[in-house]
Amino acid sequence: MGKRRRSRGRPVNGIIVVDKFKGASSNDVLQKVKRIFGAAKAGHTGSLDPLATGVLPICLGEATKFSQFLLDSDKSYRTTVQLGVKTTTGDAEGEVVEERPVQVTRSDVEAVLTQFLGEIEQIPSMYSALKHKGQPLYKLAREGIEVERPARKITIHRIELLDFEADRFVLEVDCTKGTYIRTLAEDIGEALGCLAHVAELRRLKAGPYAEQVAYSIEQLESIKFEGRSGMLTGEQADELESLFARMDEAGRDSLEDDELERLKELSSRRNRGGNQALDTLLLPLDTSVSNWPEVRLGVNSSFYVSQGQPVLVPQAPTSGYVRIYGMVEGGGEEYCFLGVGEVLDDGRIAPKRLVRSAA
Repeated sequence: MGKRRRSRGRPVNGIIVVDKFKGASSNDVLQKVKRIFGAAKAGHTGSLDPLATGVLPICLGEATKFSQFLLDSDKSYRTTVQLGVKTTTGDAEGEVVEERPVQVTRSDVEAVLTQFLGEIEQIPSMYSALKHKGQPLYKLAREGIEVERPARKITIHRIELLDFEADRFVLEVDCTKGTYIRTLAEDIGEALGCLAHVAELRRLKAGPYAEQVAYSIEQLESIKFEGRSGMLTGEQADELESLFARMDEAGRDSLEDDELERLKELSSRRNRGGNQALDTLLLPLDTSVSNWPEVRLGVNSSFYVSQGQPVLVPQAPTSGYVRIYGMVEGGGEEYCFLGVGEVLDDGRIAPKRLVRSAA
């Protein structure tokens, strides 16, 4: 047997909602958050275009088990649509491929928007992250390759015109998963007869998480710095800085054993403060499925569920997914989140994703 790979990073579990900055890929943000938290495991909940800003939930540790449910959740966006210009990518980052004169009014736009409310079909952009034979479409598009994409059904729950100025307007859109706002903008432009592309895009909400609970990367770094600084007195901070300076200048061997121990102690204390400050920002795992019905189990049923076995729960929902809360032996009267389950045809609740630490 080969050696077991040692996990790098600390075990941190929860969800942090990040306000993605313009120009970054979702993976860029993911890696920054993972580094800031020092987390062993992290994942995001669906890509946002580099052009876009706004809500990007990042799942850390055990929360990664529930990222798929956030990927499948409804989203809300605010977008500025530029009329009269079509680009290769459907947004402001692409090259202009066609231009047309714009002679539309606010009333024209409002009338056209009604065509896109409710269930509609949408052909995904070639610059999307969807895959064709294992290759993301955007990679094929960059090579000048275009493939046929079947139309997909999506639902626009709300589409509201917030502002209109001659050749551009601002929309807010509530929609189901898989909706491409750049494609929506292009389709609206075609319906108006003047072409269009996305000039700006911001995600306001993803599932239960809204922009009001989002933190920028700069805010996270600042909170970590303040937490680290608050764990040491001024004298201890000076001592640590002096030890690091000596080691940098003359090497690790220049420090005595007791000085190395002191450096390790102060560094650990400082890092612990930063981690504690960040961890207070984490949202609980069950917030990812907060709109699902819940079931509560006693100690015995909780044990069987933790072993992967379905259990019968009186007065439980008759179908669909549920949040599972249970009591663990020796845990008192408190219920803890065990994970999520699905109602079987015979009425039992079968576990689907369980929290490791809850059992």
